Amino acid sequence: MIELLILYVILKRDFTMYAIQKRIEDNFAPFTKPSFGALKPALRRLEEKGCLTSRKSMSDGGKLSIYYEITKKGVDELKHLLTEDMSGNPIQFLSNARIKLSCADCLNTEERKRLLFSVKSFSVRFRGEAKNILDNEYNKLNFYQRIILDNTICEFTNFIDVVEGLEKDNARSS
Repeated sequence: MIELLILYVILKRDFTMYAIQKRIEDNFAPFTKPSFGALKPALRRLEEKGCLTSRKSMSDGGKLSIYYEITKKGVDELKHLLTEDMSGNPIQFLSNARIKLSCADCLNTEERKRLLFSVKSFSVRFRGEAKNILDNEYNKLNFYQRIILDNTICEFTNFIDVVEGLEKDNARSS
């Protein structure tokens, strides 16, 4: 997910590693807070794959800065990362889906439609699994497990409502 965030952040403007980290934190703090220790190897991997280039520049104060710029291959990789299959793990899914939906503005209408369909399908599946456990195992669950499952069902229901709103907006913009 770090590669997706990096590519999205530098899509419209070149940034230094510090500025990339700051921009990710400013825009995605509720979902993730990558450290420099995670950012640096991800930048290196993206550069090795040809998804971004770097250039060195000396600041007025004499400090060397490295600026990262997205390439055409990087734009294609960003779109691929946004539209690739979602995680089958509900915990990872919600976090990743939120990030992907937050970045969906760089996709065309058809790509957004596929992303929204995928997110909604997984959400419906995970909500159904939670409902099934709650309905079929109710007497085996303790009070806390029932409350958490009920909350999970509500969370996925709300998330599905959000996705449906985004689907309507996407249909209007086509």
